[in-house]
Amino acid sequence: MEPQAQEQIEFQGMIRSIQPRSTVWRYKTDNRTHRLTGYNLFLTGTAKGEQRDFSVAVSEKQLQKCQFHIGDMIRSSAWTKRYANLEYADFYRVSKLKKLQAAEPVRTQAPFTGNLYDLATYRRRGCRMLSDRLWKGKCFPCKWANMAAVTIEFNFGKSQKHRFETFCYGPEDCPLYAMGRKRGVPYIHESGIFDEGWIDDICLQYRYDGGYTEEEDE
Repeated sequence: MEPQAQEQIEFQGMIRSIQPRSTVWRYKTDNRTHRLTGYNLFLTGTAKGEQRDFSVAVSEKQLQKCQFHIGDMIRSSAWTKRYANLEYADFYRVSKLKKLQAAEPVRTQAPFTGNLYDLATYRRRGCRMLSDRLWKGKCFPCKWANMAAVTIEFNFGKSQKHRFETFCYGPEDCPLYAMGRKRGVPYIHESGIFDEGWIDDICLQYRYDGGYTEEEDE
């Protein structure tokens, strides 16, 4: 995989969504391992001198320090990403984050847009596959929604494929939720390998053993 040339940019904008940021490793339907790495801020504003929608990766420490919410106006500098297939956010390595204008946090029913939780809470809860259509639409503002950078072990130990997939860490009775289409998991010289959702039950198993509180569903 060829790295891209990087540059440092300035950006400013209003936050439209804040979601946990993760990477996923897939191997057929035997394994789907999730690793949380921080948060993605989705903004409308100016980046690289252009008016646009864009996303920025931030660390857990940065989010906790700045206490960002949807509607906040922020300004900072960041770097363009080095590998296009390994990072969903447009920019990362953020520095000099500054909140220009604060919005009041909103606590609602689905989609849930109140205060975000720490990464340990997301890890405890686990996630299930989410319809890509819903992620782009009704679920986009939700703090439980997630766009993950996925690595697929295509020829074990020899080659991999990369793509992005949508997931949900939210309550199982959410009225908006739908899994969407089953997901093909390619492997060399094999066909018909699909994740039909049964791995979701494994990913959510700690919810049923004191792994979270009801308040975390809100």
